[in-house]
Amino acid sequence: MVKQNAIKVFEEKKVRTLWDSDTEEWYFSVVDVVAVLTDSDYQTARNYWKVLKNRLKKEGNETVTNCNQLKLTSEDGKMRLTDVATTQQLFRLIQSIPSPKAEPFKLWMAQVAKERLDQMQDPELSIEQAMADYKRLGYSDSWINQRLKSIEIRKELTDEWKRRGLQEGVQFATLTDIIYQSWADKTAKEYKQFKGLKKENLRDNMTNKELVLNMLAELSTKEISESTNPSNFSEHKDVARRGGNIAREARLRLEEETGKPVISPLNAKDYLQIEEKTEE
Repeated sequence: MVKQNAIKVFEEKKVRTLWDSDTEEWYFSVVDVVAVLTDSDYQTARNYWKVLKNRLKKEGNETVTNCNQLKLTSEDGKMRLTDVATTQQLFRLIQSIPSPKAEPFKLWMAQVAKERLDQMQDPELSIEQAMADYKRLGYSDSWINQRLKSIEIRKELTDEWKRRGLQEGVQFATLTDIIYQSWADKTAKEYKQFKGLKKENLRDNMTNKELVLNMLAELSTKEISESTNPSNFSEHKDVARRGGNIAREARLRLEEETGKPVISPLNAKDYLQIEEKTEE
């Protein structure tokens, strides 16, 4: 079974989703859907769903009793079990949530399902969809191009790790932390704290310069791994440090030449506002 986490965007609100390739079914985070329909923040939506779920269970509503729990990225960046529902389950669940956004959201869900089937036939469409989602959130064309390239390079690295028998989860996270720490002097957690982030994706909040150097670090790590054939996890950690150090040297040289730090406390919200003011 292959499950792929993804973030979908409805009216500028993010909805966590997961694609199950075996059943060819989308699963949507119920709390995120509730947040969209009630136009509320995460905690309010979570409380709303808790009350609604208890009421529906007492009524014997099968939509709730058949609701799955799958691991999605939580606010703290960790993978946690989350209530999810399929498209058909959500169609029924939405009837219990009075909202002017109910019908537009149903149409959006149907479109998400159709796009996935289209993308399975033509992979280029998934790239186009990612571009459209980032554009809708207000990112510039130059940043979007860098981000899509970084996704490609990251996938090449994780594919290399998989070929070497490494496990997704703790091992991937450990090596990623080593890469970050080697080139940016911060672990992923420290980097996110520096930018004032919680559940947001770190790379979605990097500047162009940060993205480029992180790409260099991950590309270097993959190339070194392919050349040296590490045989155990300790050797993989050494490769990650060496790959990260290549980007670190580039970062220090750039900072020396420009007199400006590369690692920025700016997050997406900050620099999107700066870009908007620049355009005015």
